[in-house]
Amino acid sequence: MIRTATPADVPVIHAMVRELAEYEKALDEVRASEEQLREALFGERPAAFAHIAESDEGEAVGFALWFLNFSTWRGVHGIYLEDLYVRPTKRGGGYGKALLRELARICVERAYERLEWSVLDWNTPSIDFYKSLGAVAMDEWTVNRLTDDALHRLGTGG
Repeated sequence: MIRTATPADVPVIHAMVRELAEYEKALDEVRASEEQLREALFGERPAAFAHIAESDEGEAVGFALWFLNFSTWRGVHGIYLEDLYVRPTKRGGGYGKALLRELARICVERAYERLEWSVLDWNTPSIDFYKSLGAVAMDEWTVNRLTDDALHRLGTGG
């Protein structure tokens, strides 16, 4: 079962964000607190949205956290999937596909023309899974990022 996340899901979403970061060998980079997630997802002006995958027993076993992007070429919004995670003991049960299906359904319903995400180049199981769904890698594009000191220097003219 896939459902829209509620404020009561914030602790489990936070825990799974940490699990995902550990899997990606980047747990030390997680700075987000439960309160920050709560504000981002359920504050006065939500910046992101989340869906929960539940087992038949009602246990949260995965999540998708996403936000809207915009294509100047297409002239419409799309969804950028920030995180997709299914707990290791539940992988292969269709939860990841169900989460992506729900986001694709939202795109179709709202006339969004893109569902995009990034995947680490060493994460072969995920890459193979995405390819099986028809996803196309954007091989000619390179993700760029400014954070920490570099972002501060640029933002302050320093």
